[in-house]
Amino acid sequence: MKATPIPFEPAGIRFGAAYYAEYQLSDRTEVDLDLMAEAGFTVIRVGESVWSTWEPADGEFSLDWLQPVLDGAHARGIGVILGTPTYAVPPWLQKSYPEIAAESATGRRVPWGARQEVDFSHPAFLFHAERIIRAVVSRYADHPAVIGYQVDNEPGLHLIHNRGSFDRFITRLKGTYGDVETLNREWGLTYWSHRIGDWSELWRPDGNTLPQYDLAWRRYQASLTTEFIEWQASIVRQYSRSDQFVTTCIAYPRPALDDGTLAAGLDITAGNVYYGTQDHLARGTELAPIQPWTTTGVWGLFRQADRIYSSKQSRFLVTETNAQSVGAHDQNLPPYPGQLTQATMALISRGAAMVEYWHWHTLHFGTETYWGGVLPHSQRPGRVYREIAQIGAALKAIGNSLDGYEPDSDVALLHSVDSKWALEFSAPLHDANNVPDRQSYQHIFDAFYRGVIDAGAQARIFHTEQFVALGAEAAAQAHPVLIAPALYIASDDQLEFLKDYASAGGHLIIGTRTGYGDHEARARNVVAPAFLDQAAGVWYDEYSNLNSVVRVRQGEGEGHGLALSEGAAATGWADGLVPDGADILAGYDHPEFGRFPAITSTVFGRGRISYVGTVPNPPLAADIVRFAVPETVAHAWTTTASEAVTFASGTTPDARRTWFIHNWSGQPANLAVPVTVTDRVSGEQLGAGTELVLEPWGSRVLGE
Repeated sequence: MKATPIPFEPAGIRFGAAYYAEYQLSDRTEVDLDLMAEAGFTVIRVGESVWSTWEPADGEFSLDWLQPVLDGAHARGIGVILGTPTYAVPPWLQKSYPEIAAESATGRRVPWGARQEVDFSHPAFLFHAERIIRAVVSRYADHPAVIGYQVDNEPGLHLIHNRGSFDRFITRLKGTYGDVETLNREWGLTYWSHRIGDWSELWRPDGNTLPQYDLAWRRYQASLTTEFIEWQASIVRQYSRSDQFVTTCIAYPRPALDDGTLAAGLDITAGNVYYGTQDHLARGTELAPIQPWTTTGVWGLFRQADRIYSSKQSRFLVTETNAQSVGAHDQNLPPYPGQLTQATMALISRGAAMVEYWHWHTLHFGTETYWGGVLPHSQRPGRVYREIAQIGAALKAIGNSLDGYEPDSDVALLHSVDSKWALEFSAPLHDANNVPDRQSYQHIFDAFYRGVIDAGAQARIFHTEQFVALGAEAAAQAHPVLIAPALYIASDDQLEFLKDYASAGGHLIIGTRTGYGDHEARARNVVAPAFLDQAAGVWYDEYSNLNSVVRVRQGEGEGHGLALSEGAAATGWADGLVPDGADILAGYDHPEFGRFPAITSTVFGRGRISYVGTVPNPPLAADIVRFAVPETVAHAWTTTASEAVTFASGTTPDARRTWFIHNWSGQPANLAVPVTVTDRVSGEQLGAGTELVLEPWGSRVLGE
């Protein structure tokens, strides 16, 4: 039994799919498992979606139906991740206890008929949830096929407004602030006559207009999610073996989720990666995401992987990803031949130790009837199955050669969940219809992240607390370039740390809105950028939205003018920067905004601080990264490759580097191999100078 999280070190790369024998129209478990084994599957995920199958009526359990699946998987060398079914509540439970329904707003219950409709902090729900967890896990904990557990699934879907949840929110506030006068002061409740004389006077969140209240509410909701998952994990660990891990399946866009704190209570991070395929993966093509929870572009796929790595700064599991089309029945974009292989290898290049498709067979009923699995509706293996089988063979050839793998990075980026929440509430950007863009934080962050990928560099994402914990000297040495995009919510100490990082030799790149709000989302009453203005040699006290794209021109700094690509431009926002010792790298090509620099830079201590006062478009963002990282880890590879080719890499504990090379286009691509490498899949050795041809949508894994 494991009482507390123990970092789980994966061996080899697990490969498989979620498998629901109970969803099949007939018993074909043996046929399915044989096909999985032939495709090189080494893992399946089971059981997490069917509470009503495990417990058809209150207290009546049916637990033996999964035994043939586990026995058959074990006989074929396929490991099993067993899920707890608590996210999909059975009808008898919601009928017997209607009060457990979650309220998405005060008094407005989430209707039954989907999933995750409950207030998971309600005692009645917790009683029944604990009972089913113990029944399922105790039944199968000793089965040799079970390698780990997934507790719940994609937690944090709703902000829960139920009375009990709100009462506990008040209790948390009492513990944080002590008395109402402190709350009045810290939240600025004098404004609009919001001062309260007693805790009972605090209004419900539905009509709230104060950013301080909203930030506290979002932090509280995320803590409920974390506590719920930790509670489940603690129950499972009473039965689990020392060689079994405990995780959950994170959907990162969930509103009631702080992935950093959530992952801290798990043995390994697991997350879902859904991405646009077909021309969405053609490098240089601009397409909108097919769903709000998918990404578009090559950079978007890499960003999802790097975000999962960021949760624990370690290798991770991909519990769900595309097999064929994803989403609703009107979103039919099966991947082009080769794209599934590309995506799998891209995820592994950024630290994935498992890639698992959702799901094995395309369902014949239910909400996700047209969400394509490995097998189509006919159940006959087709093109997608054959490509997945090729991936399975490739991963078998790679074997354990990537154990202990750590992805390379040229640029570190700070990610702030608090800032994301705060800028959802007080969105600085708006869309073409002048509607506040609640995704402002993500759009600013993504602008810089994409710049890293477009510049041929590699990224490492850190939660602010993780990076500060490294210490300034160590951080500057290990990660010599750091971008802080829209770090709106930051403590004084965190901002001082950024200055210390630059002084210690790091190149700090500050994005707009960084440091503007304090830990309570209050606008600071100091010169912006707070605590960094003198060190950065630039300040501002005015800012403006940009309602159209504004071209930028090269600055006038001594030897530091930014080399600009064709089309480099500012979007969305402009800080009215006033240089006070900093060089001007770029300015606005605009009759009014032209009086302000767009980007500045100055030497500070042993390092440098650059300030980007706008949201850079893709060409400008890549130019900024090229300025900061003139020679990337992959520099020797990129000099002969076409723009459609990307390089990702990492090292194993024996200091050997592995290269993942992708051709994100429908045309062949050539490049010269700069060092002697061995193909990790075929075993072919390629000497330095060898001309390498990548097939359309092709990828190679090469080890030095």
